[in-house]
Amino acid sequence: MISRTDRTSFADWWWTIDRVALFSMLALIIIGLMLAFAASPAATAHGSAQAGDFRFAAKQIAFALVAGAVVGGTSLMSVKSIKLLAAAVFAFGVIGSGLVLVTGAEVLGARRWIDLGVLTVQPSEFLKPSFAVLCAAILAENAPLPIRREISSFLLVILPLVLLILEPDVGQSGLLLALWGAMLFLDGISLIWVGAITGVGTLLGGLAYLLVPHVHHRIDQFFEPGKPGYQSALALRAFEQGGLAGVGPGAGTIKYRIPYAHSDFIYAVAGEEFGLVLCGLIALLFCVLSVRLLLRSASCRDRFSQLAGAGLSVIVALQAFINMGVAVNLLPAKGMTLPFISYGGSSLFAVALTMGLALAVTRQRPEVIERAAPLYAPQRGAARA
Repeated sequence: MISRTDRTSFADWWWTIDRVALFSMLALIIIGLMLAFAASPAATAHGSAQAGDFRFAAKQIAFALVAGAVVGGTSLMSVKSIKLLAAAVFAFGVIGSGLVLVTGAEVLGARRWIDLGVLTVQPSEFLKPSFAVLCAAILAENAPLPIRREISSFLLVILPLVLLILEPDVGQSGLLLALWGAMLFLDGISLIWVGAITGVGTLLGGLAYLLVPHVHHRIDQFFEPGKPGYQSALALRAFEQGGLAGVGPGAGTIKYRIPYAHSDFIYAVAGEEFGLVLCGLIALLFCVLSVRLLLRSASCRDRFSQLAGAGLSVIVALQAFINMGVAVNLLPAKGMTLPFISYGGSSLFAVALTMGLALAVTRQRPEVIERAAPLYAPQRGAARA
């Protein structure tokens, strides 16, 4: 047990951090490791009906250990250190997204990853948390700026958006643009800005539909009545097969036919082998995590912490909603991972950074108020006299 009178650094961290959010993250990571063991045989079977091995699960354990260190380390940081780290990570994300266009490996017509040998890095994953912090710093700045804060924040995000569109990565582009709009909404923008953001988003979505073939195909396929796409149809069959309690750990068969079952469609693996029970628990944990951080952010004393904490929680909530929505065919298919759950180092490290920063900015230390002694209070010496 840790006493409230303990003055060590760990005790100070423990009593000021949001422990409900922390335990929700740990629960999601544990579920993710469990599902990594369930999905790894399917992912390494190379499309055959025979089980593969557990190499992805072993890697995911190593990734989870690093992610835990990232969450713990960043949650200890001060506000000034958070801003400096966000600036460095944002620069890495922008430079990496540019290098991807030149040296990145092309997969399914897109360049999004840099192969480092032992690890494949997707730089765009790190743009979201760093942009949320930097955008909050701009919007919360009290000093007058040469141009409006809304325009300054847009100038910050426009280069990453261009690089992501060139890859092309429509999903991450839309998520980054939605994050910018959410940050402005949380800051209390006028209806004019709401209309402008909606117009820009609609325009970019229309251009993606017209110019990017796979986006055009997926949207047409989604709206075609009674004929879901190949992956979505298999995912729905997996949920149907799993029912309430699932077929049991390792007993799933449909997962061997779902492309990217260990990453984009990990939620379908959970539905087949563990049923609605685990799927509902995952959704509940994401709701608890997001709402808890939003409430904690609202109670922060400074404007920067309020905006940064809320923006960081919105990232995870949006990405989880999109991934689960695709898995149950509520949204068009999109290659987006489920935070904490899907396999992948870049995804897990980025979400660990996101939540570590969120825990850091929402730490609530008791405010010590010095009270002056009342003028009418008698002195001890005078009382004895």
